[in-house]
Amino acid sequence: MRIGHYVIGNNLVVAPMAGVTDRPFRQLCKRQGAGYAVSEMVASNPKLWSTEKSQRRTDHKGEVEPIAVQIAGADPAMMADAARYNVERGAQIIDINMGCPAKKVCNAAAGSALLANEPLVEAIVGAVVRAVDVPVTLKIRTGIDPEHRNALAIARIAEAAGIATLAVHGRTRACAYVGPVEYDTIRAVKAAVRIPVIANGDIASPEQAKRVLEYTGADAIMIGRAAQGRPWIFREVRHYLDTGRHLPPPTVAEARVAILQHLDDHYMFYGEGMGVRIARKHLGWYTKDLRGGDAFRREVNGLTASEHQIAAVGRFFDTLAEQGDRLAYRLPVAAIVDANPAFLKSRQESQRGGEALAA
Repeated sequence: MRIGHYVIGNNLVVAPMAGVTDRPFRQLCKRQGAGYAVSEMVASNPKLWSTEKSQRRTDHKGEVEPIAVQIAGADPAMMADAARYNVERGAQIIDINMGCPAKKVCNAAAGSALLANEPLVEAIVGAVVRAVDVPVTLKIRTGIDPEHRNALAIARIAEAAGIATLAVHGRTRACAYVGPVEYDTIRAVKAAVRIPVIANGDIASPEQAKRVLEYTGADAIMIGRAAQGRPWIFREVRHYLDTGRHLPPPTVAEARVAILQHLDDHYMFYGEGMGVRIARKHLGWYTKDLRGGDAFRREVNGLTASEHQIAAVGRFFDTLAEQGDRLAYRLPVAAIVDANPAFLKSRQESQRGGEALAA
């Protein structure tokens, strides 16, 4: 897949997720087989650029290229300034957020709330494309709500304005992460434009990845929640797409090395105090559905030093190694999303509709 003049190594993309896809996590996913990753969103309001959070989100030291930064806002001039600012700080691709359904973002008329105002969409994407000499991409949803789907119109606006690549989450703003994923809409968007299209929404297994790519015709897929705690999903999907065969789960030794490297990057990035606090959620995700994971999470949530977290990880994986060579999950990777009743409903409706997109 190409994004402007950049050739991406494969068609697997890490979804931008606030509070998750920081630099250490993006690097981890790339090591595990993702071809491309987009940063957490950075506010377009210049008053926020000097905050510790924004400074951290625009720190790309040592990051595997291309470096893609997502910006969010509702004012064309401010978005253009934000694009220029981030390019000056190392961004090689600018991504515009028109997909976030969070109330905090939408209440500021940004994120997916922008889809209700097509002239403003056109003004923003045009201003950002003109402001920088790097590729500009756009992430959207299918509309504001099921009664007002306008992804096709937005896609055509984006293409005409010079957007290099379009990512589509197959739900409306009102649907958030609940309900069926509109793979039909993503398919229609891909058929309507000539620029690359990335499909996003409930892709949580190698089989689902293959089905979505084949059905929608998308150039790539974007994986978000399914990578939390199981970043090796990218290499598993890549192997399945290439060979039609499943990779076995990582060995206990492989997982230990990957997690400890992630923790080392994580503590260096955030510092001791914040690093320990934020690491708790990642360690919880890593050990979800592994034997002894519940007790491990209770232990690690009470630890206040990085060395104690690292020691706890060592003990946990020593115990796992005594039980077998490979990680033994109680649930398959797709269960990360399958456990969500909304995904079950989406899958059942797809089956009834005869589209055969879900397992």
